[in-house]
Amino acid sequence: MDSQNATYHPRLKPAVVVTGTANEGTAGPAIGHVDIGVSDAAYLFRVALPGLRRKYSKVKCNIESAGKVHIEGVMTETGLVTNSSTVYQMKVQQLCAAGPFTISFNLPGPVDTRMFSPAFRPDGILEVVILKTRMAPDVKYPLDGNKPSPDVKFTQVTV
Repeated sequence: MDSQNATYHPRLKPAVVVTGTANEGTAGPAIGHVDIGVSDAAYLFRVALPGLRRKYSKVKCNIESAGKVHIEGVMTETGLVTNSSTVYQMKVQQLCAAGPFTISFNLPGPVDTRMFSPAFRPDGILEVVILKTRMAPDVKYPLDGNKPSPDVKFTQVTV
């Protein structure tokens, strides 16, 4: 793939929809900024989630086979911070406000929802690599034997 032409590809500038505290943006670093990378076999996306406490946020990332990505979670309150045996009450807070958020965007093409690798980095970036769909699409059958609609294939991962 020619990386110089990829910059101007219209499908690489997806609409990003943010709600909740991700939309308020009143103080602190913004959450929900998205980078999308493309290779011959996969997509990589990174979502900025600064200040998110992975242990308490219950972040979920749903990825549909058509390439629709939906991320939701809860930004937790940071009014009291415990460091070892000392407790600090925050007097100045410039991180994102506490509350639920959602971030939705489309990848440039369809994906194989079984083949992904999510990672929540220590710097507050959710990074996911997901393989593109091969030419012959897979049909998934649930364990109960019912045939699903091809439009309902998705992957949900909690990070």
